[in-house]
Amino acid sequence: MTEMLLKYFRTNQQKWQAEKTYDTQCPYCSMQCKMQLIEQSSFTNKKYKTISKDNPTSQGRLCIKGLNAHQHALHKERIKYPLFKKDGEFVQISWGEALEHIKINFTRIQSEYGLNALSVYGGGSLTNEEAYLLGKFARVSLKTKYIDYNGRFCMAAAATAANQAFGIDRGLTNSLSEIPNSRCIIIVGSNLAECQPTMTPYFHKAKENGAYIIVIDPRETETTKMADLHLKLKPGTDAALANGLLKVIIEENYVDDLFVQDRTNGFQELEKYLNAVDLNEIEQITGIEIEHIQRAARKFGEEESGMIFTARGVEQQTDGVMAVRNLLNILLVTGKIGKPSCGYGAITGQGNGQGGREHGQKADQLPGYRLIDNKEHRKYISDIWGINEKDLPKKGVSAYEMIEEIHRGEIKGMFLMGSNPVVSNPNANIVKEAFQKLKFLVVVDMFISETARYADLILPSSSYLEDEGTLTNLEGRVTLREASRACPGEVKHDWQIICEISHILGKGKYFSFKSVEDIFNELRVASRGGIADYYGITYDRLREENGILWPCPTINHQGSKRLFETSFAHLDEKAVLIPVSNYSTVSKEKISEEYPLYLTTGRVLAHYLTGVQTRKSSVLAARNFESFIEIHPSTAMKYRIQDNSLVQIESKKGRIVVRSKWSNQIRQDTVFVPFHWADSQNVNCLISDSLDPTCKIPGFKISAVKISPID
Repeated sequence: MTEMLLKYFRTNQQKWQAEKTYDTQCPYCSMQCKMQLIEQSSFTNKKYKTISKDNPTSQGRLCIKGLNAHQHALHKERIKYPLFKKDGEFVQISWGEALEHIKINFTRIQSEYGLNALSVYGGGSLTNEEAYLLGKFARVSLKTKYIDYNGRFCMAAAATAANQAFGIDRGLTNSLSEIPNSRCIIIVGSNLAECQPTMTPYFHKAKENGAYIIVIDPRETETTKMADLHLKLKPGTDAALANGLLKVIIEENYVDDLFVQDRTNGFQELEKYLNAVDLNEIEQITGIEIEHIQRAARKFGEEESGMIFTARGVEQQTDGVMAVRNLLNILLVTGKIGKPSCGYGAITGQGNGQGGREHGQKADQLPGYRLIDNKEHRKYISDIWGINEKDLPKKGVSAYEMIEEIHRGEIKGMFLMGSNPVVSNPNANIVKEAFQKLKFLVVVDMFISETARYADLILPSSSYLEDEGTLTNLEGRVTLREASRACPGEVKHDWQIICEISHILGKGKYFSFKSVEDIFNELRVASRGGIADYYGITYDRLREENGILWPCPTINHQGSKRLFETSFAHLDEKAVLIPVSNYSTVSKEKISEEYPLYLTTGRVLAHYLTGVQTRKSSVLAARNFESFIEIHPSTAMKYRIQDNSLVQIESKKGRIVVRSKWSNQIRQDTVFVPFHWADSQNVNCLISDSLDPTCKIPGFKISAVKISPID
């Protein structure tokens, strides 16, 4: 009888099939593509399929990562209960026990060593609400000055440069919809075809419309394939190349004199510096022929519209701020900003890299892009939070500098949410040593990441399918991520975890939120009147309008689609031009007889950041299951490196072993290694801890290394 029933059910199982649909958006890059997960349940199994949804940013497109994002969220290795380390092993405990451990240890550390002995380390994929709450948690519940986040390694150089030049930092100064009508586009240090594939069609459309595209990159990539001109410069020489372009623009009269006169300061100093610049020297520094420099400058100068986009290739350097400033100089002297299809775009890497820094995760910032050292800003936020201004901590230090403070003994404990610094930080071997020194480390994550291995306590966090909230994409468009799937096991949302810890620490009255929308409504008020003003944005409006570009100061405001049409955000309403040296004032690693090759790092299409999530996806892991070194065949033969063989790469900081991948598309003096792998394949073990002096971004994109075959 049982066998007959089973046969009947198998034959007719489609009749009992149930289907659920979950609205959400991709958890990975800054495009934040909208999508739906369809779950089909039958008598015998469950099947999942992801489909795209139309939206203003990606226009219904998805890449391979978004299509397979659910595989990590549903993975069997998801942490579903609090885990406490006992005798070197993680054991399951209750939430009550977990909170008690936090209360005892955080209280003890601050009693013995002071308030600033605790630190908070956040992530660029947290929702705006959770990023806001994390900043408030550090400063109100813990009263520590030490908070920063992994976005420091992503867009800090571009953010600082834009703030200095324009007075405001938003990923794009105009919307993506203006790209197709731009006549000349310069893309610097970005392989967006692999890093932001759903953004790439905007550039293809521009090319179809006759745009001239210039790509600046030491490698030939999927992105350089669409370029009319590829400037294959030596790594780390972007600032000098920009000087060459500027010199040609000024000497050949492509300057928008009226714009420069009425809307900028500093042109005379810039012109004076460039008069002394020699194009022959620029050619020698960059490896780019003068003829190609002239062609690029003339094309950008003569067209009526133009845009410049930067990404990590130019920003993740010890002179990242100055390099970006010099590229912004090009936009300003040609008057190509604040006008249709003219402007700047910093191609944000992380899903909420933009919003994550706007509302309080950075050491020097308060919600709304207010400054923590500004008396008026401190007073405004203190009043919103219901605390005395004098109790609000001062500025702390950047993410990597917090690691250094652990080594010095200043920081004794850490609360870490949504990040994996053991893999993502430079000088990664030293980072491991730092985490071993902590007296108490709490990690909030979905998996036991490489960093979570060092934790005393791991708290299970919800995924993008379960955690509702807003995120701000690379345009500066605030979007609402719906998330209705139930949390597995005893998993909690990040915002709930922050609130519960605050309650156990006696700060519950400041964290009495009942929903994520409650948090957003407080964020709106906290951001009101700031540079990043979200006050006019509501959940109802976001659902109706499918995203709103900030600043949006009132409920009736339609959002700011194009910035700087009539003025910049400095007090005198003018942008600032400055001369930038051909040579970095901060030492960069130079190749030598001992370390003869430049190393640069980046992404591959199938993976994201440190790979904790994408390496859990069977489809994505199958495309790239291990790291590799991309190397020119001539260089490989010189060092006896066979194709597809194991190679040791060594710098002054460490060594790793990866597999070789011959490629004619890279310079012979340069090798490339992606950064999605850990342990013996973690390329950040090779990276120096030198930081940009202004924004404190590490110089990931240029290191000196030597290579050798492994028999």
